[in-house]
Amino acid sequence: MTQPARSAPRLFGRGSWTEARRIADILRKETIGGALLLGGAALAMVWANSPWSAAYESVRGHTIGPASLHLNLDLATWAADGLLAIFFFVAGLELKREFVAGDLRSPRRAAVPIAAAVGGVLVPALLYLLVTRDVEGAAAGWAIPTATDIAFALAVLAVIGRYLPAALRTFLLTLAVVDDLLAIFIIAVFYTGDLAPVPLLAALVPLALFTVLVQRRVRSWWLLLPPAFAVWALVHASGVHATVAGVLLAFAVPVVRSMRAGGPEAGPGLAEHFEHRFRPLSAGVAVPLFAFLSAGVHLGGLDGAVTALGDPIALGVVVGLVVGKPVGIMAATWLVARFTRAHLDEGLTWVDVLGLAVLAGIGFTVSLLIGDLAFGAERGDHVKMAVLAGSLVAALLATVILRLRNRAYRLLHEAETADRDHDDVPDVYQGADARELADGR
Repeated sequence: MTQPARSAPRLFGRGSWTEARRIADILRKETIGGALLLGGAALAMVWANSPWSAAYESVRGHTIGPASLHLNLDLATWAADGLLAIFFFVAGLELKREFVAGDLRSPRRAAVPIAAAVGGVLVPALLYLLVTRDVEGAAAGWAIPTATDIAFALAVLAVIGRYLPAALRTFLLTLAVVDDLLAIFIIAVFYTGDLAPVPLLAALVPLALFTVLVQRRVRSWWLLLPPAFAVWALVHASGVHATVAGVLLAFAVPVVRSMRAGGPEAGPGLAEHFEHRFRPLSAGVAVPLFAFLSAGVHLGGLDGAVTALGDPIALGVVVGLVVGKPVGIMAATWLVARFTRAHLDEGLTWVDVLGLAVLAGIGFTVSLLIGDLAFGAERGDHVKMAVLAGSLVAALLATVILRLRNRAYRLLHEAETADRDHDDVPDVYQGADARELADGR
């Protein structure tokens, strides 16, 4: 009589031990990166509101690069166009690996984070447009509250949710990565100004060369860097945002599986090799520097902050992040559960999903980037203030929700890490039940 319940799809099952270890390693690096990101943003805020604020603006505006290649850019632009290309390269590698060799190669397991990411983009955008419907030119910023900053979110989790089950952490990471891919699509399609087709077509030549090299398993940086930089420079010259180049290059990298004695396992292929190499650079250097060069906003005291947040555009961003994100993610996840007749894994409740959905409202890095693309300096400070305020409120609300379940998470964590046979593999990842979880049943 219990067979239908056991064979029904499970939401947030643990997956395989191989993927659990890999995800745990990624989360550790991203958590450290999140702390550095917060440090960079805090330093920028302090400097921008100090008596030496002019020096901060001078640093942001300092130009460097070859003018002959139209790359004589200020440091703030280098951070947004160059450093974030590394960030999106890593995100592209992670996404491709997940869907080719990871647990998400199963359509059943992939459906939940994909649907949640789509819901977490559509609902914030709609709420933003609703709030700003009477403001001329405000529609350009519809995508600002649609992105999730995984580094920031994981930094918060490191403080409040150290016992959060592995499946929920994996869901948050995958949701954020799919979110990033949707963001880069939005940037490419909706925030491309004057398109120059010749450089864009020319970028296909170095991209093809890069693809041939990585398909031949070439790892030498001195061979791969020139065509990769050429792709980036030509995409930048075409008018398409240069971060798109990072995703194009990532999708060219092959994800391989090695045959070992025990059968096929996900081996350290080229995508995983690049991910190990570039993730510390992305999380530890690129994103914190972008935060430092982008987050500095002059508050102008309490009155200035109130005025900024009273702007309908700023209000729309805050509502999108704090309300739209959790509503969209929760609604999409519930619909997947409803139509697939899936049920939450043992020990989890919908409050746990709500906590993660609220946490996904932290939209720092990509939200700042889209805000700059949408409004530039015209309403830049108001948008930055809104992104910071919305992300902070989302973090505080998620803290309250997730802390309420901390005792239950501790018990789940103890069960997930128990290794009574001392073979360095937790018992829950072994046996028939573990195989069912890995299959998403």
